[in-house]
Amino acid sequence: MFKRTALIVLALVTGAFGQGSRAVTGVVTDSRGNPLPGAAVQIENSRSMEIQSYLTRDDGKYYFHDLSRDTDYTLKAKYKRWWSKEKLLNKLNAAKQVTIDLTIPIE
Repeated sequence: MFKRTALIVLALVTGAFGQGSRAVTGVVTDSRGNPLPGAAVQIENSRSMEIQSYLTRDDGKYYFHDLSRDTDYTLKAKYKRWWSKEKLLNKLNAAKQVTIDLTIPIE
């Protein structure tokens, strides 16, 4: 009985992670917290190695949608010749919308 119950629970949990899509949004700023309009944000799919790009709006915001819930993604931003540190959107994060802000170390 325990094995059967455990298998059903496992199937429900893994099914929940694999369904649907998610989005990531955030703001790209400089070291002082000022938004950086026109910064290029890149998101890389860890499975396919596909890279998508988005240019930030006047308020420094970016947005990616229709991302797979069962894939890790790496995000980074570039402004002129400077890059932010990479940040990970982990597949274990079950939220439908995640906020990841990026800072580019310029003054």
